Amino acid sequence: MTTSLAIPRVIGHRGAAGHAPENTLAGIRTAAAIGVKWVEFDVHLSLDGVPILMHDDTLERTSDGNGAVGNFSLATLKGLDAGKWFSDKFTGEGIPTLSEAIRLLASLCMGANVEIKPSPGREAATGHAVGRTLREEWPGDVPAPLVSSFAPAALAAIRDVAPMFQRGLLLSRIRRDWGTQMRALDCTTMHGNHRNLDRATVQEIRRAGYPVLCYTVNDRDRANTLFGWGVDAVISDHPDRIL
Repeated sequence: MTTSLAIPRVIGHRGAAGHAPENTLAGIRTAAAIGVKWVEFDVHLSLDGVPILMHDDTLERTSDGNGAVGNFSLATLKGLDAGKWFSDKFTGEGIPTLSEAIRLLASLCMGANVEIKPSPGREAATGHAVGRTLREEWPGDVPAPLVSSFAPAALAAIRDVAPMFQRGLLLSRIRRDWGTQMRALDCTTMHGNHRNLDRATVQEIRRAGYPVLCYTVNDRDRANTLFGWGVDAVISDHPDRIL
């Protein structure tokens, strides 16, 4: 099974996480300034069911908040600072909604790998909410997004709600049953941890017709090795090093 997605070889990780606070609008703008054509970012749900950009299940690492992301309303999350932890120059940078990120991507003509990163127990709900938002708000003149997740229930929800968007299966380690999983969820791309990949595995997946994306690659020599194995794209905190 092949994909018609025009995936660039270098994708900014969580925006451009080596240069700006991750999963923020500033991070997306920074990636665009570097010359990145696509960014990857993570999506959680607020307590009131709004998709927001956030990686962790809790707020402490990347904001001045405390507690589980899913325990707070959008209004409360919007009052947090998601930039100062990275650098004083990003003080006041907020937690964006998926809708805000879509509008920014449209203005920058950028594509995206949207990773569904659900809080425990909210896998299907997050997939449904992300799917509805993408279906209703993604502009037709911007490259269609690729939606990925480690959570099969989230990918199944996206397939049901927004089947027009292609899906990628995320696996930290590629297991023997990877093909069965891919077919069960109608996925078109495989995403893996580059540290756990080898040439034979990459070539096996490529022979089956699936593009391979890997995270998080911040070294140019390592990126070139992966490309030599047949990896289609690397996701990087420092895309400028590889570009």
